[in-house]
Amino acid sequence: MPTEDFSLRLYGRAKGHALKPRQAKLVDELLPGLGLPPDISARSDIVPDEKPLWLEIGFGGAEHLIAQARQNPDVRLIGIEPYLNGVAKALAGIEDFDLKNVLLERGDARLILQSMPDAILDRVFILYPDPWPKKRHHKRRLVQPDFVAELARLIRPGGCLRFASDIDHYQAWALARILDSDHFDWTAERADDWRMAPDDHFPTRYEGKAKKAGRPCVYLDFVRND
Repeated sequence: MPTEDFSLRLYGRAKGHALKPRQAKLVDELLPGLGLPPDISARSDIVPDEKPLWLEIGFGGAEHLIAQARQNPDVRLIGIEPYLNGVAKALAGIEDFDLKNVLLERGDARLILQSMPDAILDRVFILYPDPWPKKRHHKRRLVQPDFVAELARLIRPGGCLRFASDIDHYQAWALARILDSDHFDWTAERADDWRMAPDDHFPTRYEGKAKKAGRPCVYLDFVRND
């Protein structure tokens, strides 16, 4: 995978409080064996048995990633997260539940995805990304036209993209830019389709805090068209 120093391009923290001894050991010993193949030329390099391949970008505390992996043992999940403490939490979940269907990459998803071949993914989750609320920081938001184009390249026709946020102006921002790409169809038919959490969704700790604070969460589901 890319070896560039992603901190040069990535906004926000890459590391928080010091890792606990168990977490540090998992990062040193378990994480190296869970990365993507260094040279991915085909989908079979990741899923030789042709299982569905899902990706979560910015999995935070890994609550959703681990829950999806446990619920869907026949799916291979990739988690990408720049924040070391979040990666450590994911590793703890992988060990605790003896999960065999999760791959992890610590870094900038924008760089990592560039090395992946076309139409490799069946599903992508982007849940509660940093909204960068100040207008002068909007350029730092993950959902930009070029990034949406990259997702369209990677997601198979008929594959799914889910974006969730509790920030109203980022909800509108993401919806507009994803639909402007012409590669995705919004699946919502009525308000409850985006106001209510989908049946296959697993809440995150951040989501719980947002709801407790009275911020409505929105779930935008899209399908990659032909």
